[in-house]
Amino acid sequence: MAAIVAQSQFIFGVRTGVKNGLCFFDEQTVVFPSGNSCVCYNTVQRSQRLFSGSEKSQGLCALALSANRRYLAVSECGEKACITVLDLQHEQGRRRKVLTAGDLPVQQFICMAFSPDSKYLIGQAGGPEWMLIFWLWEKHKVLATVKTTSSNNPVTQVSFNPYNNTQLCVSGSGVFKLFRYSEGALKQSSFAKVESFNFLCHTWMSEERVITGTDAGRLLVFESGDLRKEISVPSKAVQRQSDRSEQVIAESLSFITRLVTSLHRQVEMKKITDSDVDESPAVPRITAILSYSKGFACSYGPGTVCLFEKTQEDSYRKSREIQIPPCRNDLTPAECQEIDTMCISPAEETLAISTDRGQLYSVSLSSVDMNKEEQLHFEFLSQPFHSKSITGLSVCIRKPLVATSSLDRSVRIWNYETKVLELYKEFQEEAHSVALHPTGLFILVGFSDKLRLMNLVIDDIRTFKEFTVRSCQECAFSHGGHLFAAVSGNIIHIYSVTSFENILNLKGHNGKVRGIEWSLDDSRLVSCGMDGAVYEWNTQTGKRVSESVLKSCSYTGVAFSSDCKTILAVGTDLMLKEIQDCQVLREVPPDEVAHTALAVSRSGRVVFTGSSSGTIKAIKYPLPIQKEWIMYQAHCGPVTKMAITYDEQFLLTGSEDGCLLVWTIIDKEGRGLRSNTQIVHTEEILVTKSDLEEKTQNMLELKMRLEELQMEGEYQLRLRDMNYNEKLKELSDKFTQQIETLTTTQQVMKTEMEKRDRENQEKSTEVAMKHSKELKDLELSCNQKLIVEHEKYQDILQKYEKMQKEYERQLRSAEENKNQALEDLTQQCESKLQEKTQLLAQEDAQKQIQMFKEIVKQTEEDEEEMIRDIQIKYEKKLYTEKEINTKLKGENGIMNQKFYSLQRQIDDRCTDITKLKQERQRLLELIRSLESDIEDLKRQISGHERTGLDKDNTISGLKKKNQELEKLKFVLEFQLSELKKQTEPQQDNIKEKRERIHQVCEALVQTDKSNAQLQLTVSDLGLKLRTRDKELHKEMQKVKDMETHLQRLKSDLHNCVSFIQDPRKLKDSVKIIHTKYLQQTHEMEKSSLDDDIQKAFRNQRDHLEKTVASLKTRLASSAEEHEKVYVKMMKENVTLITEINELRKELYLLRTQVKDYKAQLTIRKDPKKSRNYKMFADHNLHQQIYKQPQCMFTCSVHANMFNYAKR
Repeated sequence: MAAIVAQSQFIFGVRTGVKNGLCFFDEQTVVFPSGNSCVCYNTVQRSQRLFSGSEKSQGLCALALSANRRYLAVSECGEKACITVLDLQHEQGRRRKVLTAGDLPVQQFICMAFSPDSKYLIGQAGGPEWMLIFWLWEKHKVLATVKTTSSNNPVTQVSFNPYNNTQLCVSGSGVFKLFRYSEGALKQSSFAKVESFNFLCHTWMSEERVITGTDAGRLLVFESGDLRKEISVPSKAVQRQSDRSEQVIAESLSFITRLVTSLHRQVEMKKITDSDVDESPAVPRITAILSYSKGFACSYGPGTVCLFEKTQEDSYRKSREIQIPPCRNDLTPAECQEIDTMCISPAEETLAISTDRGQLYSVSLSSVDMNKEEQLHFEFLSQPFHSKSITGLSVCIRKPLVATSSLDRSVRIWNYETKVLELYKEFQEEAHSVALHPTGLFILVGFSDKLRLMNLVIDDIRTFKEFTVRSCQECAFSHGGHLFAAVSGNIIHIYSVTSFENILNLKGHNGKVRGIEWSLDDSRLVSCGMDGAVYEWNTQTGKRVSESVLKSCSYTGVAFSSDCKTILAVGTDLMLKEIQDCQVLREVPPDEVAHTALAVSRSGRVVFTGSSSGTIKAIKYPLPIQKEWIMYQAHCGPVTKMAITYDEQFLLTGSEDGCLLVWTIIDKEGRGLRSNTQIVHTEEILVTKSDLEEKTQNMLELKMRLEELQMEGEYQLRLRDMNYNEKLKELSDKFTQQIETLTTTQQVMKTEMEKRDRENQEKSTEVAMKHSKELKDLELSCNQKLIVEHEKYQDILQKYEKMQKEYERQLRSAEENKNQALEDLTQQCESKLQEKTQLLAQEDAQKQIQMFKEIVKQTEEDEEEMIRDIQIKYEKKLYTEKEINTKLKGENGIMNQKFYSLQRQIDDRCTDITKLKQERQRLLELIRSLESDIEDLKRQISGHERTGLDKDNTISGLKKKNQELEKLKFVLEFQLSELKKQTEPQQDNIKEKRERIHQVCEALVQTDKSNAQLQLTVSDLGLKLRTRDKELHKEMQKVKDMETHLQRLKSDLHNCVSFIQDPRKLKDSVKIIHTKYLQQTHEMEKSSLDDDIQKAFRNQRDHLEKTVASLKTRLASSAEEHEKVYVKMMKENVTLITEINELRKELYLLRTQVKDYKAQLTIRKDPKKSRNYKMFADHNLHQQIYKQPQCMFTCSVHANMFNYAKR
């Protein structure tokens, strides 16, 4: 076996056509299929875990994640389809179970689903059987199978009811069925007529409700398997899509008319625009649907997702629309991407989607405001991938970069160390080949019309030179970077990178050349072709050094060995050949699949080959005689290109499935290969002079603008400081006045508190007198109750003794009757049994005698009939005996029931006796507690009598104080009248201050609005100024270019004048000038066309600015209306607060009146307290009058403060 192995590390790309091909493992990790593997990608750490498929797998069909997000089911198709269940919590994705369909001939499972408790798994098999299989997967047990549909109506999705493990839903073209697992079988529980609908997806919303999406863009709601209603989707997306398609058509037609001079370009552009316009579907399809806590999300046409929220009326309304952002290239709009799968993170913060073009997008739902109307867009989940077959792959020496070209018209530059897409650019035609310069600063790209040399700038790939090499399928730079080879059909062109001259044209192949490679010293070049030839060329003379031709084999890949002495080639004859000096030295034995590409390590220890099935083989070098290699599952399509990095640390493979796979090359001990040459990667990039000048100019402009903004900001800050200082002064004055008023009110409150303390003392004396009276009344009532309770107790005792005697007598009589009845029954039963046994014995004896006599007389022929008669007789006897026994058993049961009923009555009487004893005990305890209460009350009475004497002494002192308080009453009345006079002007001042505060708040709001409007106008003017500056700069740059152009033309014409005597040289120089400046004129024409496009863009921008301005005015008017409504509500609140305060005053007055009435009643009974009551009533009246203005003032202050805080 090979001592060196490859380990898959990272993969760029997504496999399309896999059902449920995207799901969240946790909040940061997603699972998706790529190549022939499942990928766990951490979006934060940008790391991957790869779980490759089984050895005999022909590709992945579907994925399913369990509800607890631990297990992943992977469906693989092949001769016998299987489902592999992986444990994602295990680091290497340990395989738990491999499930099969048993004896059923199933080739693939098109969709799967786990039960809510993750114990069961269902798998829908494909045609023609269309069997649904129900597993208890942990025990590898098939519980049930059922045929769901016919071949004419394919199934698209199966799912479990999230609230019920035994209920399933199956949907498809003309199919919507609910199944329930019971009694070991799957039974259909719904029979809806849906033959006219093509269901593409469905989701469970509740225990009985399912929402489905159709290919006609309809959302249908099923409840308990019956169609209930349809959810209408607003047609904004359709209108937007039609407008967008019309815009694409108009732009493409205008672009075509401008390029009438170039006929070839015109035809190509028409084809592209026609194909792109035709791709957009007329009717939006609902291809994916997903439920979550707030509602559900569904796709609605290409590149569009609609969010629906649940309303109070148990229906759903569209709340938001999210779209895939448009691509850079207008000829391939992103709206054509159909959404395959949607998934949501466990915390419902992120929504992710996968498309039919192999792209992954996501959007954060936590930051989405459902009430805003601005358009939301998806973002790439990781980076944009290839959507079609990879046609070219190349690595460089000085940088960790790999370049890929694809049939999706794009060229992408990847960093295989940081696993990031550095650059990518889309073109108007397909890229067939690509080659990176060893420095990593230039790139060759082969198109159908030309071969282009491009510069890798910091953020773009710019064309530098074009070569007339048509349909270039292969190209490669030399190791030194001074030459490059390009293939056109069966000819290999070699150009100089410094002078761009065509040095050599290598001719000799009769078929298309499929592979080329340079030797390490760049002195030789090896090529292979479809004609079965492998040629080795001398790059200095252009002659063939060696050749090997095998017409029965079409070669697809070729490479030099590490020492460049031998050549390795692969082709359609399924063999890996080693060729030296026109002879085949070794051949690796053929395998079941053909080799399509190969790569040889620089150390010469291992050879990697790719096959048509997508597998990678590691074969040790020198090549073995027997089949000794290690095979890896890699891609789901043929491997098109392979390359090993210069430091031999990574293997890169590209395939027709559009995936780029990065492998680490290690030995069996897990260590990387040691390289003799140490490579230091550089970080330099190319930047053009014009870009630098433009950036410096922009920086200077931005610095100037920043200084101006700083000055404006400082000026505005000063103005605000001045305004705020003035406001602070006003507020401080207001608050000082309020503090003074509050201090005065505090002093008044202190005096009131002292008065209240005195009043409370008087009240306590009155309450004490009341309590003494109440105690006497309680003593009398308690004594009477005790007498009554004692008499009741005596009666209950007598009744209890009588009841006890009666129950004892009844028990005795019941026992005697029971014993007598039992004895009588036993005697009767014994006598009957003896009689019956005697009768039976006599009858048996007589019958036996008769039978013996008949047996002697009758012949042997009548024996069978006699036996039958005997059986009938014995059965009759048994039946009669059984009837007798049942009658006896019934009588016995009746007697037992009587016995049990008597026993229950006895038990009930005993329980009644125990209850009466408990009641007697409770009454005794109650009597004891009442006696103790009587003793306590007697003690309290004696204490109150003592205190009564003390209070009589205090009453005489209080009478003297009462006279003094009457004198104070006159003084307080005079003060009250003065306070009323003082409060009237204060209330007027309060009203004026309220109005003033309201005016200040309105002025503040207006100033804020004007400031915001001014900021918006300033920003708009700034944008216009920047665009004008850019346009002026471009015009000046054009003038400079024209001047340099004219100067160069003059100098070249001047040089031509020197060849005026030599017509041949003069002709050549004129041709050079023609070719040189004619291209520049074409470029100038293109720039003029770009100017026209810019003008159209300006007009569109001005239109959009006008619409924005109109929207701003609408927004301002709506804000003013909202403000008016708010002020109105605040005024109503203030009036309500004042009404509440008035009602509280009235309530307080009514309560005081009630207290006064109660006090008057007590005074009539006791005339001694009349004077105290008058003083107390006067004090309460003074307190109410004083509280009224204070309450009004505090309420108004609170209302004003609340209104100001809201502002």
